[in-house]
Amino acid sequence: MALIISRKKLARAKLEKLKRGYSAFAETEEVAELIEKELDGLDLQVHIDRTSVGTWFIPKGRDMITPSQCPPDSMEEPLQ
Repeated sequence: MALIISRKKLARAKLEKLKRGYSAFAETEEVAELIEKELDGLDLQVHIDRTSVGTWFIPKGRDMITPSQCPPDSMEEPLQ
């Protein structure tokens, strides 16, 4: 059985992480483009790092945080 995930919903969840000051990773070009389109309308400075496996979105001007401080995407299960 296949799991269907809305790319727009996934992009919105990652955008919310960025708004809270956390980095986000987009696995597909489509999700990255949706995030970038939404970022254009926001007053949010973000470094975009495109790699061969996906795109990182890293908020600029934020203090470093540890992974334990970073909440999971709203579409991910919390770590146990």
